[in-house]
Amino acid sequence: MNTPIYDFVKNYSELNSVRLHMPGHKGNNFLGVENIDITEINGADSLYDASGIIKESEENASKVFKSGASFYSTEGSSHTIKAMIYAALLKRDKKDGKRPCICAVRNVHKSFIYACGLMDIDVNFIYPKKADGLCGGCATKEEIEKEIINSEPFAVFVTSPNYLGEISDIRGISDVCKKYDIPLLVDNAHGAYLTKFDMHPINLGAAMCVDSAHKTLIALTGGAYLHISNEYNDKYENVIKNAMSVFGSTSPSYLTLASLDLCNKYLTENDFSDTYKKVGELKEYIKGLGFKLVGNEPFKISVKLNGENAEKILRKNDIYCEYYDKSVVVLMFSNENNKNDFSKIKEVFKEIENDGENIKIKIPKGKRVMSIREALMSEYEEIDICDAKGLICKESSVSCPPAIPVAICGEIITDEIVNICQFYGINKISVVKE
Repeated sequence: MNTPIYDFVKNYSELNSVRLHMPGHKGNNFLGVENIDITEINGADSLYDASGIIKESEENASKVFKSGASFYSTEGSSHTIKAMIYAALLKRDKKDGKRPCICAVRNVHKSFIYACGLMDIDVNFIYPKKADGLCGGCATKEEIEKEIINSEPFAVFVTSPNYLGEISDIRGISDVCKKYDIPLLVDNAHGAYLTKFDMHPINLGAAMCVDSAHKTLIALTGGAYLHISNEYNDKYENVIKNAMSVFGSTSPSYLTLASLDLCNKYLTENDFSDTYKKVGELKEYIKGLGFKLVGNEPFKISVKLNGENAEKILRKNDIYCEYYDKSVVVLMFSNENNKNDFSKIKEVFKEIENDGENIKIKIPKGKRVMSIREALMSEYEEIDICDAKGLICKESSVSCPPAIPVAICGEIITDEIVNICQFYGINKISVVKE
């Protein structure tokens, strides 16, 4: 597969040119990559109005992912989530003057909340019966159908895989959405590589989905895809570029674009089966030590234990995990992990105590007293979480990872919310100023 963006950037970097354009480093090395860090000069195309090398590269991505169309972002899935929701909102069938509503499984990334706040969208959350902790939970197609009937949303939004590596029944959920003629939108930020195993949402019936190519593939940080399925391409393709430009920077990173370009080639030329096998074997090894695992994602291992204790031992051995809290530690793998990585983890896990309690935490159904937008745009003050009971959440102070809010903008903060925040080490929260 050709790599038009990378080739252009590389060729330009080898010219002895006078750079009278941005960026200001003029190709001189400070970090060591400045010579290939360019802007939209003649021939470099334009991300949101692509007709040249970027368009050609995005068409390559579409072939790789078997989508109707694929688009690039250099600002991660946070950008593409907003664009995806915006496109679905613009093309919704029912425009009756009421505030539009979207259904979403509760373990959403905070970028979803911000998107709904910016576009003044109501969210009817689905709280799966089988959900454990802030990050976990997969709604069944029956749970989603029930909420569709109650809410009459313009779209359904699902995070799959979720942060713990649990994969939803995308095909089943998609069939339900098609029954009611609404699009299924999937945050597949952690699962771009699933296209190698015929498990990608765009091939299982999702109307649109987003991938973070930097999380599990080789793209630089911020590299992301937005895909439209073949079935929905005629409906959404014409609005997606506008949607991307509404929320995106006018100065996209060509370093990241070039890495997305190379990512397409990487996916076509590399076999992922050996990594699949190695991660599977490691899962069985860890289970053999007596640990309980969560999720079914091929390249992620989430272990139920006191993650704070486990992380200290891992870090002491120069192993840095993706995420940990008092109930879990999350290890993310990619095709670039080598056999020594797997051997080292096996040895270190012999030192880790199986001290995990059977902690069951469910995010409670919030009581909304303000719209998300109204709360998000309100004056606020940041206070200690222990003083927040009875006040209105303006914004939940939650770090990334996992960036999943405990309380949603506009909800009343209850004792239960306070306790959950304290469990996750969230000591401050922004509340609407009285």
